[in-house]
Amino acid sequence: MTDADHDRRWLILGVLCVAVLLVAVDNTIVNVALPTLSRQLHATNSDLQWIVDGYSLPFASLLLAGGGLSDRFGRKRVMQIALLFFGIFSFLAARSNNISSLLTARALMGAAAAFIFPATLSLLTTAFRNTTERAKAFGIWGATVGVAIAIGPIIGGELITHFWYGSIFLVNLPIVVIALIATQLVVPESRSPKIRRFDVLGLALGTGCVTALVLAIIQGPDWSWTSSSTLVLFGASAFLLVMFVRYELRREGPLLDVRVFRNRSFSAGAASIATSFFCLFGFIFLVTQYFQLIHGYSALSAGVHTLPFAIVTMIFTPLGAVAALRVGARFVVSVGFIIMAAALLWMTSIGPHAAYFGPVIEAMVLLALGFSLIGAPSTAAIMGSLHPEQLGAGAAVNETTREMGGTLGVAVVGSVFSSVFAPQIRHALLHLGLSSAQLKVAEGSMQASRMVLAHVPSASPIHASLVNGVTTAFMDGFHRGCFVAGMVALVVGVLVFSSLPRHVLRPDEMVHA
Repeated sequence: MTDADHDRRWLILGVLCVAVLLVAVDNTIVNVALPTLSRQLHATNSDLQWIVDGYSLPFASLLLAGGGLSDRFGRKRVMQIALLFFGIFSFLAARSNNISSLLTARALMGAAAAFIFPATLSLLTTAFRNTTERAKAFGIWGATVGVAIAIGPIIGGELITHFWYGSIFLVNLPIVVIALIATQLVVPESRSPKIRRFDVLGLALGTGCVTALVLAIIQGPDWSWTSSSTLVLFGASAFLLVMFVRYELRREGPLLDVRVFRNRSFSAGAASIATSFFCLFGFIFLVTQYFQLIHGYSALSAGVHTLPFAIVTMIFTPLGAVAALRVGARFVVSVGFIIMAAALLWMTSIGPHAAYFGPVIEAMVLLALGFSLIGAPSTAAIMGSLHPEQLGAGAAVNETTREMGGTLGVAVVGSVFSSVFAPQIRHALLHLGLSSAQLKVAEGSMQASRMVLAHVPSASPIHASLVNGVTTAFMDGFHRGCFVAGMVALVVGVLVFSSLPRHVLRPDEMVHA
């Protein structure tokens, strides 16, 4: 990177943040559309989870490919090509009129996103030479990710309110155009200083490992965590992981130098990012439905009610990066997890009629504060511990852990919710004389159970008790999901404090880690 490029580093950061915003928003923009999709496309709880996770599966699976190809062929070039395809696939998603076509388009969007995200982080790392400035840049970059995830429901709500559900994907097209033009004008090309033969077998093993693992996580709740299909996928993932590690250790110029995981800064940073997104995505999956199905907010209103999360994240993520420079990443990240745990456990006491301007918004602000303290220091720990030729692969690991954590959050928290909701719905509606098939449909989602209740006259003496039973089933599942996420945050917070070094370990310090 030339001195002229270095002089405009903050402008480069701004352009990269536009690309990040585009990719990250699509992780959550569909959340407020879930009740609409459930109603218009007859989607079950499992379908709804796939609509969310169908984007994450190819995203997480292909990140190693995205990082490796961008290192070899140029990070700017790969990102621009991926942006173009992201726009095309967004248009296909907007034109979808059934679950199958929507899931296919979402998967293709996720695949394109896998080639955008690692490039942005690698380009950012090369643009900032000064450690302090780089930490601040990571803070702004992390704030963009957090804000994008938080404003996704707001944008989606506004579009769903005034247009059809396809508009939440069509809005990507102007952003793609802006990102392409700005990247061409502002961002310099960057690639690995060491050009090696592309690691095809390593890519196949790594991608296969991540794909099998994420697919098992997504389908585990539907198939059962102990079913033969789920166990086979977990076993295949473990086998491919072992083969990947053994192959990469023997190869000169590996796709991912797995020795980097010996560096506590790198491994603890990756674990921290995965856990923070596990908690966040699991919570967002539940709370957007809580706002619409329990409080009766419109899609737009539900999105607007998540706005405090975006505001807090935007303000405190850069401050978290600065705080980590002064008092150490270990302390800041651990405190972030403790705060997230407190917020999630607080949500377990919130009832169906809880005031938004009270315990609900207070818990959300607390959750956002905790989340804000984790991302930037953890990203700095990962990227700061790598050699220049490892940046693409390191960025891929950073985002793979982020996507896997988020996917696991939706799958596990969604599974915990369903394991409580479904039996209670069956018990509440059993005496209505419904067939097994009808009961199965009612157990599928809150929307489906309400459709069943619609056939019970409101004047019926049992109508009120049935409505209360359905609401109670939802809230019990909501509370159990928040409790599980809160305990995960608490445990990881303690582990991070004991494993993450106070300051980032550089590559030459790995032997002492």
